[in-house]
Amino acid sequence: MSEQSTASIEPWVREILRCPACHSELADSTGPTGAELLCLGSTCGLAYRVEDGIPVLLVEEGRPTRG
Repeated sequence: MSEQSTASIEPWVREILRCPACHSELADSTGPTGAELLCLGSTCGLAYRVEDGIPVLLVEEGRPTRG
């Protein structure tokens, strides 16, 4: 699988994206499968993968990053 950067997301879109679970801001990150968006919420902390420059913002597909 090739690593896809979150830089391919349009800046205006990137500014309005929020975590679908808790509505907190998302930060660019890199996870085990490549580029992802990481929730900055204090209680959530889910990471959402980015496939071909498209963020997969489905709560049920979010990767937990906290114990």
